[in-house]
Amino acid sequence: MSDQKSGRLSQKWKVIIALAAVVLLALGVTLFNYYMKFFGPSVTDNAEYLYIRTGSTFDDVYKSIEGQEMVKNPEVFKWAAEKMGYPAVVKPGKYKLKQGMSNRNFINMLKAGNQEPVELRFKSYRIKEDFAKYISSQLEADSSSLVRLLDSTAYISKYGFNKDNVYAVFIPNSYEMYWNTSAEKFFNKMYEEYQKFWTPARKSKAEAIGLTPVQVSSLAAVVDAEALYDAEMPTIAGLYMNRYKKGIKLQADPTVIYANKDFTIRRVLNKHLLKDSPYNTYIYKGLPPGPIMMPSINAIDAVLNYKKHNFIYMCAKEDFSGYHNFAVTQAEHQANARRFQQALNERNIKK
Repeated sequence: MSDQKSGRLSQKWKVIIALAAVVLLALGVTLFNYYMKFFGPSVTDNAEYLYIRTGSTFDDVYKSIEGQEMVKNPEVFKWAAEKMGYPAVVKPGKYKLKQGMSNRNFINMLKAGNQEPVELRFKSYRIKEDFAKYISSQLEADSSSLVRLLDSTAYISKYGFNKDNVYAVFIPNSYEMYWNTSAEKFFNKMYEEYQKFWTPARKSKAEAIGLTPVQVSSLAAVVDAEALYDAEMPTIAGLYMNRYKKGIKLQADPTVIYANKDFTIRRVLNKHLLKDSPYNTYIYKGLPPGPIMMPSINAIDAVLNYKKHNFIYMCAKEDFSGYHNFAVTQAEHQANARRFQQALNERNIKK
């Protein structure tokens, strides 16, 4: 009897052990699946960035992730996001995706708003619509909202600018900001950078030459448009300062081109000089009402540190090197101009 009883107990324990093993295995599988849903590799290499626009809901985010196949299993991502409470804290931005990133890390990044900043670089733009188009290609702000802002006297006057001179606030350089930047925040950022740029030292130099910072930018824009080489900028700036101080019309061809709104002009003709515009410095004395383009830092500093000389006239060199012939007298200038006009004719450049 004892042997039979012992056998039954042994059999019973085998069953218990087997059931325990099954339970443990099932639990292990469940824990493993649970672990993989959170910590397993999820993000694919189908997209480099996830863009979340301001005002987006979790459904909007999920549609982007699902539509671009950013994760291996969208439903698992959705499940994990809900478990982690992400739908209630959606934050706009530009988020860098890394292949193999887990759902947990991905969702934590989105919850924290740890987006990658944008390295915004721009050079000189002449037309605000072109500038706005470029900015909208880099930031969330659309081009129309930025153009409306720059055309809003009520808005820009609060910063001390008007529609003619507002371009002075934009200093071509490299800036870091977040993608979900509105037109207003972008302008505020540029104004902050403008204030940093105009240090006490630069303001003192502007005052010493009798110009305001905005006037410096207006003249620098002309210098920038005239000079192909930075090394020539101080000389050109000195020439225009000579004319400005003597009350002589600047007669700068780039202002005529700007006044005509035809940037294909390679040869300024008499018909172009007749354009009645406050930007036409062949008609009106003094500086243009605002920058004809965004002046570079080198051009601004060239005006602030312009070269002292007696030149009143300048003309592009006939060798098309991009340099200029400078002159003190009109007779010298006319001789230089004839050589350049002859070179234009020889190349059949008529307009």
